[in-house]
Order: sequence, then structure tokens, then C-alpha cells
Amino acid sequence: METTLAPAEAEAGRAKIASTDGYGQEVFTFWPKHNRALYDRLETKHSYLERDADPLEASMTLNIGPQHPATHGVLRVVAKLDGETIESALLDLGYLHRGIEKLAEVKTFQEFMPYTDRMDYLSPYSNNVAWCLAVEKLANVEVPERAQWIRTMLCELARISSHLLWMGTMVMDAGAMSAFLWTFKWREEIYSIFDEVAGARFTVSHCRIGGVTTDLSPDSIGMIRTFAESFAPDIEEWDKLLAGNRIWVERNAGVGTVTKEEAMAIGLAGPSLRASGVPYDLRRFEPYLVYEDLDFTIPLRTEGDCLARYLIRLDEMRESVKILRQCLDRLPEGPVRVDNAKHAYPSKDEVYYSMEGMIHDFMMTDVGVAPPKGAEAYHAIEAPKGELGFFLASDGTGSPYRVEMTSPSFANLQALEYMLEGVMVADTVVMIGSVDPVMGEADK
Repeated sequence: METTLAPAEAEAGRAKIASTDGYGQEVFTFWPKHNRALYDRLETKHSYLERDADPLEASMTLNIGPQHPATHGVLRVVAKLDGETIESALLDLGYLHRGIEKLAEVKTFQEFMPYTDRMDYLSPYSNNVAWCLAVEKLANVEVPERAQWIRTMLCELARISSHLLWMGTMVMDAGAMSAFLWTFKWREEIYSIFDEVAGARFTVSHCRIGGVTTDLSPDSIGMIRTFAESFAPDIEEWDKLLAGNRIWVERNAGVGTVTKEEAMAIGLAGPSLRASGVPYDLRRFEPYLVYEDLDFTIPLRTEGDCLARYLIRLDEMRESVKILRQCLDRLPEGPVRVDNAKHAYPSKDEVYYSMEGMIHDFMMTDVGVAPPKGAEAYHAIEAPKGELGFFLASDGTGSPYRVEMTSPSFANLQALEYMLEGVMVADTVVMIGSVDPVMGEADK
């Protein structure tokens, strides 16, 4: 009787050949073991695949990623297929793991700021603000009112920027190209605003513990106002175009559905959670910055499918424009950084023209903010992808004793395995896109 190797055994054989040098010596040991463990888990996850009962050989194991344009980063999806249906799926994360939580523990609180830019690199300003708010809570730092309004405004710009990139790539995943170009045109406008405000287009690091590094110039306020007025009509145009596009609607409606109960059990976050009917948004649930003083609504859908996740993000961009207009109209005068040499950097004028200012600048760079020994704090914000939080513990020095992060991309990826099982393999790309993962944030 002819025998054939099971896929996992064949893969192990190929991996063994690939992992030996020219003399037959083992070179790589981790990768074959890791793959074997992954395939074993896949084989026993929900069902047992009987190879002899599959005369047409319709079953196969498909690896998508970790280098694949549809996975939006170094995400690997291992799927067991029965024909074109996904029987079971596993996500393999960790290809971008950098140990960023431990890295934060050997930096001062301010030194770690640029590293937060590299987490969810589609909305660096939100990461900066989340980190600053956690440190300020730990060290009991009061931030001037004008700085809080500026942070709110720039966080909403970051939200729009993130949703624009998501929308452009999501529509492209579904087979269209034009939306990608339209959304990137507006992302360029936002990058120009950040360039004017912070002196950097992408990794801005504009926040400082105790405030922001620079005030908004009249030019930057004008640019934000122009953006808020001219961007809104384009959202309506996109809505009309995509809502009437049969291909777009049919590729998303009823695909990757997660009910309200399932979303809460899985731990979904942000727009993906609200698309399933859970009205949880930290801007309303636990208001921070000046969100309590602003008039805006939290978009909510109940369908829980990919189309609902698209519509939620579209509505959120409309609400962000509303918030921008209110912030511009109500932006108060005053300082943008707390006037306390133990809590914040001095202004450049003080550094250049006074000895005390120069000493304070040196001390902030060398030691920085030193919260009380034994203090602990957790603070989270509603980032574009959901709850982004930092837990900090202090040992009384200028560096955190412990850092832990809550990242929305990691939470949302938990739903993907559940969503993928039982659907057509052609829907995989749309479903990955609909949860909007960024691996720089998920792989901490």
C-alpha cells in the first residue's frame, strides 16, 4: 500500500534540508521546531483531517505571510483549507518583537518618547499623548489648559490620518485603486500640518511631559482650519461612491461578523468593538484631555461585519472634523508647558539666556521626571484602533521600574482566528484589513 507523508511531516523534512549546511550539520534549530508545533496545533484545533478519506486531495495547509502585502505587516496566518473553505486558522505573531516594554525601563521617561512613535506608526501623536498622560498621572503633573486643547486637536488629526490609510489600503485589498490615491492626498495635507507644528512629518514626538514642545503658530492654525473645512466634503463623496459600489458592499456585508456578546468575550477594541454594538469609547467613558467639554457623538453599528467596521471609521472621521472645529474656535491663550523645573523642560529662551535655564535643561535630560518611589499608575486613551494604555511603576528614579502596555492591535487580532474559521479563503484579505492591525504595536 502506497503511503504519503502528511503535510506537517513533509514540511518538517523540507525544513530539515533547508536548515543544514553543506556538511549536513544543523544550522537553525528554532524554526523547524516552531513550525512543527504550529502545524500540530493547527491539526488538533477543532477537527482531525483524515488524509485517506480525501481522494481528491482537496485539503491543504496555506501560509499567508509573514511577508505578504495583505497582512499589513509581518503577520503570519496559517490556515487549513478544505477546498476554498478555511477549516481552522492560527495567527503567528512576534516577527516584530523588540522587547519595547523592557526597553522603556532603561530609558528616562522623556527619552522613551521617540520609541512610542514607532509603535502604531500610523498615529504617532496618539502614542505620544498616551505615554505623557500616564507619566503625568504617575508624577502628579498638571498640564496647562492650552496644551491640553492642542493635544486633543492633534490626536484627532492623527485619528483621521490613521483611518485614511486604513481606508485606502482596505479598498485596495478589495480590488480598487483610486481610493488609495484620494486618501493619501489628504494624508499628505496632515503630514504638512505636523511638519509645521512639530518640525517632523511622521515621527513627531511633539508632546513633552508637562505639555508640548512648541506652541501652534498662526500658520499651523490656519492650515488646520483649512483642512477641517475642505476635508469634510470629500468624506461625503467617498461615502456616496462606495455605498453605491456593488462589489465593495458585497465583499464586506455579512463577512467576518462578530456579535456584541462575542466582541466582548474576545476583547475587541475601538471601531471593531463599536461596529458590533458595544458603545465603549474612552473619550466618553473615562474622559481625558478636554473631551468632556466637546460636543461629539460616538458612532455605533450593530451588524458587526466588515462593512460596519468601514462605516464606523467613516463616521469617526466626520466626528473628528467636528472636534477640530470646536478646538480651533475655543483654543485658549496661555503657556503650553508647566512652569516647574522638576516636571518639564524649560523654554529655549531660558536655556539660551539664563544659567538656571541651562542647568534645568541639563538635569531634565540627564535625570528627568522622578515620580515618588512605589507610585503606580495606568492611563489609557482612545487611540484610532482602540484602547491604548500604559501601566507604570516607579522606584523613585527618572526611569520607570516596570512598564506594561495595552495595545489595541493585539486585542483586535484575537478576533481574527475566530472570524477566519468557516469562511472562504478569498475573504481572508478583507477580514485582516477590517480589524486594522499594526504589528509595530501588536508585537511589543
